[in-house]
Amino acid sequence: MKLAALAALALSSCVPVSQGWNAGWTERAAQDRIMLVRNTPETLGHRRLVYQSAAHPDLGTFLESRGMPDFIAETSSDDRQYLILYYLETRRAFACRTRRSNGSTIDFAGPYQMTERETKTLRDLKSESGT
Repeated sequence: MKLAALAALALSSCVPVSQGWNAGWTERAAQDRIMLVRNTPETLGHRRLVYQSAAHPDLGTFLESRGMPDFIAETSSDDRQYLILYYLETRRAFACRTRRSNGSTIDFAGPYQMTERETKTLRDLKSESGT
């Protein structure tokens, strides 16, 4: 009986480690990139928004009210993370800045009008992806 309880505890403790590893892997893969956001099939951009929303609840609230963007760009410095959320239909972008610690607030700026060049580049990327 004790062995079964220990086994269950050991297996359940792997889930957060796996999720933490996935979050770290996706952060490295996302660094300094523009990423398509699509749920099916899931893209790196969508996965990053899911992880960022879990770590920073105000981002989740923002996404609930505005919807998922078409693209995101992500970069970071020593203690800060930066996201740009691109909405192609309205040609608007929002900039987000936060500290790396979970639960920290996000500063939102925008909306900014996307330039013709940004819009063309993102539309081309979207059509190349088959969406």
